[in-house]
Amino acid sequence: MSNKTITCLVIDDETPARKVVLNYLSNLDNINVAAECKNAFEAIDAINKYHPDLIFLDINMPKLSGLDFLKTLSNPPLVIITTAYREYAIEGFELNVLDYLHKPFSLNRFLQSMQKARTQFELRSSKNIDTASVATKSDNGSIFLKEDKKLVRVDLKNILYIESLGDYLKVITKSKSIVTYMSLKKMESLLNPNQFPRIHKSYIINTAHIVSVESNIVRVADKIIPLGASYKSSFKKLIEIT
Repeated sequence: MSNKTITCLVIDDETPARKVVLNYLSNLDNINVAAECKNAFEAIDAINKYHPDLIFLDINMPKLSGLDFLKTLSNPPLVIITTAYREYAIEGFELNVLDYLHKPFSLNRFLQSMQKARTQFELRSSKNIDTASVATKSDNGSIFLKEDKKLVRVDLKNILYIESLGDYLKVITKSKSIVTYMSLKKMESLLNPNQFPRIHKSYIINTAHIVSVESNIVRVADKIIPLGASYKSSFKKLIEIT
């Protein structure tokens, strides 16, 4: 395991709750707590100042909840939710949080979360490369994707759909599946939007392989893909044109 230091923020409006997290963190090496924040507005300033790798985030805070705050971040760090409210767990995981700690949580449960955080941190660090070198377009209808330590050539016509997996993408083709380190937004910039529209926050599809379109779903080959509300209008206009 690497000894790289993880920079953290602890965001909670209750002082005792912050002290619990800080006390647990004191048991660990290679942790830098850059700041404690009592609300989301302090957290915004701290994120801009310290660029943390990991934040501990309470949900029930004044003025702006933890989840609403998280939605404002275009490129969030790793997030561990700390809350007394179990009912927000599903929404939290939809926002790609790393873990969900229900207060009061034990040191053992906290250390399990930190092991997840360390693993993801190491993965991000090992992939901390210029995404322009990860995927490049080719003039002959193909794209090069970085998989493990090699560049793999993929013919665009063979791509069925592309699914976001947090910091990674799963590119599904007619013959195989490729997992590559890249954002869906970056992939969008490399593809023709008329052939490869984004139809959901987590999916891009190849219109050449659409089997059917219903109200809220699109079938591509044998995969049923949700059609996001914010993408529905532009997508249906596109397929009417094509």
